[in-house]
Amino acid sequence: MNVKLRVLTAGVLFFTGQAVFAQQDSTKNVKDIEEVVVLGYNKTATKPKDVTASVTVGAEKLENRPNATFLNSLQGEAAGLSVSSTSGQPGSSKMDIIIRGVSSLNASSDPLYVIDGMVSNSVQFRNLNPNDIETVSILKDAAATAIYGNRGSNGVIVIRTKQGRYGSRFVVNYSGSTGLGVLPKTKYNLVDAKGQLTLQKRYGQGIGASYTDAQIAAYNGPNTDWRDEFFRTGITQSHDLSMMFGGENVNNYTSFGYFDQTGTVPTTDFKRFTLRNNLNAKSKDGKFVFNSNLALGYSKRHQLLQESAADGSTSQNIVQNPLWGAVLGSPLMDPNAYASGEEMYNGFGTNLNNGQTVYSLLDILRGNLPNELTETSIVANFSATYNINENLSITNKSGVDYKYSTGNSARAPWAYLSIAVARPAGIPFGGNESFSNTTEFNFNSITSANYRKTIGENHTLDVGVYLDYLKTNYRQTSQNREGLNPLNWVFGAGTGYVGFSTTTPALYNPTASMAKITAGTLAYFATLDYDYADKYGVSGTIRRDGTFRFIGDNRWGTFWSAAGRWNIDKEEFMTNSGFDMLKLRASYGVIGNQNVIAPAYGQNPLLVGTNLIRDTYSLPATGYNQTTGSIADGVLANPNVQWEEVGQFNVGLDFRVLNNKLEGTVDYYKKKTNKLYNDIIYSWAVGTNPATGNNTIKGNNGKLQNEGVELSLKYHLLNKSDYKLSIYANGSYNQSRVLEANPDTSILKSVPGSMIGEWYLVDYVGVNASNGELLFNVNGQTVEQFDQINDLKATGKSYLPKFVGGFGINASVKNFFLDAHFNWQADVWRMDGLLDWTNNPSLLQRDRMSTDLLNAWTPNNMNTNAPSLTASNLTYADYSNRFLRDASFLRLKNVTFGYSLPKSLLGDKLKEVKLYVLGENILTFTKWQGYDPEPLFASSGSVYPNLKTVSLGVNVSF
Repeated sequence: MNVKLRVLTAGVLFFTGQAVFAQQDSTKNVKDIEEVVVLGYNKTATKPKDVTASVTVGAEKLENRPNATFLNSLQGEAAGLSVSSTSGQPGSSKMDIIIRGVSSLNASSDPLYVIDGMVSNSVQFRNLNPNDIETVSILKDAAATAIYGNRGSNGVIVIRTKQGRYGSRFVVNYSGSTGLGVLPKTKYNLVDAKGQLTLQKRYGQGIGASYTDAQIAAYNGPNTDWRDEFFRTGITQSHDLSMMFGGENVNNYTSFGYFDQTGTVPTTDFKRFTLRNNLNAKSKDGKFVFNSNLALGYSKRHQLLQESAADGSTSQNIVQNPLWGAVLGSPLMDPNAYASGEEMYNGFGTNLNNGQTVYSLLDILRGNLPNELTETSIVANFSATYNINENLSITNKSGVDYKYSTGNSARAPWAYLSIAVARPAGIPFGGNESFSNTTEFNFNSITSANYRKTIGENHTLDVGVYLDYLKTNYRQTSQNREGLNPLNWVFGAGTGYVGFSTTTPALYNPTASMAKITAGTLAYFATLDYDYADKYGVSGTIRRDGTFRFIGDNRWGTFWSAAGRWNIDKEEFMTNSGFDMLKLRASYGVIGNQNVIAPAYGQNPLLVGTNLIRDTYSLPATGYNQTTGSIADGVLANPNVQWEEVGQFNVGLDFRVLNNKLEGTVDYYKKKTNKLYNDIIYSWAVGTNPATGNNTIKGNNGKLQNEGVELSLKYHLLNKSDYKLSIYANGSYNQSRVLEANPDTSILKSVPGSMIGEWYLVDYVGVNASNGELLFNVNGQTVEQFDQINDLKATGKSYLPKFVGGFGINASVKNFFLDAHFNWQADVWRMDGLLDWTNNPSLLQRDRMSTDLLNAWTPNNMNTNAPSLTASNLTYADYSNRFLRDASFLRLKNVTFGYSLPKSLLGDKLKEVKLYVLGENILTFTKWQGYDPEPLFASSGSVYPNLKTVSLGVNVSF
């Protein structure tokens, strides 16, 4: 764990396993502050002695933000960290967190999360209150992450929650805020109703096909902007109450939190209740130290169907995704034409050719596809340290992470989709309801012995040995009922189910399923740190990891790191140089990755890919009425699958200069992944997989590399009692390359020499003025058609950003304060799926089109960049860069302006009162035309964008 705490040098440090506490001597006026870094488990170092590449984000960056997860607040805060919110839906778990590039093609690239010293397998953090967090540290190089072994290959994010302080008074803090959120606007140029009719007339399909020009000019029917019909203003409110106190031997922090957010899309919302208690204690002689952390959380949310991983295909479903319809819904449709699903079916049946799809979306937003998901979580850990003598200590830290989740979703019997499916098939009762229960229990225990010895005046030695055990148990049950009686069905009540009958065996069949998974890891490892005269230092870690996922000799892997530093400012030739700190450090290490199958968003990576090494083609199964069958798994398992291995070299320079006014860090790294989990191709002569009929098997095959530079700077321009001003900036460049891989025929290739996620396309060069066909450049030749496999070429453009970063200011003038933070990404290219759809004439009978099509090629309009509406080669554009767009952006991520009431107005009982206004995602500068350039998709369709919010808040301390 790598947590940086400001520790008063005149205070007394108490190291309690994972926590560090400082007690100030109240009889002294202390000004000097040093920084302490907690590196992992119970390893610590001061900043000048730290050999790792790491960044720490403080509570001031996380508190009072209108975000359900703290991960949103990390955007642009650390060089080398890419944070992309793939869905702005309230309570969403769709976060893509990448540290120093993607380390695998198929395996998980999620970092490891550690909360208060314990490994967490949660990656959504719905039930973690951001206002309870003291610091978040991002560990990047092998020197920092090797101590976490098999779980640290993608970097580590360490969360330390707030703690009490010894010898402190009783303090009560309240913070509350309320805000409004709106959906960002798209920048597509779309036709109005008359434009839609004009295009339909020219194309010869749709309502406008029978209109004359005069009738179109005189049209005064519906001209609907479906954005106004589908969306609303979202509301966010949060309330947090915390209490903190500390005696001579005991301190405590307790908090209660409430968060409520309604989405801009009706039927979406999120509520969360949290309770946390962090207790620390020590014996009078200081030999025994104890701490406990207990967090309880409950959340409930309602979401759009496409939010769940299982239903991800609905993101471009024309009758299920309102975000799609808000852009592509036909303006010719009257939003008030139908009041119910029954009226819709009677009006147009299942004929959706003329744009009636938007009515199905309206029906959904009335709540006719209800769902409710809840999560109850308990995270508790306990640590005890016994100091045998001044050099040797023994520590055990054990904890549990328990989650109980429920899911309930339905298609109401009166919903249009239910009626449209049941009536044509002659089914009397339509609709369905499903419900599931999931239990996940994780247990982690770490036992360590640590020895620290100072030899003479210049030599310091730290040695630690550790045993780390992790166990996960998972159970899931689900049921589905087909056929709901509208007379007595109530969502979630278990009523209205139509009973199964043997006379109609094809109807109303209930189904049920159950899953059980047990997984675990075991590791033992040792660490060594040596310092000479605060000037030179070396550090090393060696770790032996075992996992349930592999078999035989592959079950165990040995991973390690070595690092060193040189504090140049301690040399005599640096006297009077102006440097308060100048430190050169370097490290190299090799870390394994056992999570070779990427989990779905929010899923524990230990729970996927549990059957990779069992050489079976199918699994026995029992179907309805105890009928014996089998389930083909589709993959020929490979007992030789083993760890992916990530080797990383890092060299960095840390400095503070000009009396600590300017501080910064520069890092260069090269990270190479070997033994990629990928397809292994055999010749057909060798044999095929009888379950799948192909000649591939999954195994360790391939290499890739990430290489980059990171820079972080902060400058304190002014630091007076009445006014302060600091500016900061960070940025990183990452170049990824595939070194070894199989042949690839897709437009996103992973072949030797390519970037990860690189587009292989042909150049779109315009329109043939003689016939209106699309023109492409292939090997210097202008053609209308080409080989969609062999003619594709590398573009040098990837859907993963090469550059990410952030910058901002922190300023105050007397009692007023202003904080502003920008984040940005550059050189990132994605296919704009919505732009493609709005330029597809074959859809104009149903969907709203781009105004560019009004200028489409005709024999009378030959000088244009829009192809003919009837061009025969439009599908070739899918293999070109016609709709490849720059998704770079600069965003004002967060700005806060506030006022602290003067202490003269507060009296004796109030310690502090702050009033503030806060904006989130207020301004975005980008060429991207869609809702949001941030989501990490290769091809962007209609996803729930991140909201623009403005909030008012207050902080009060008693």
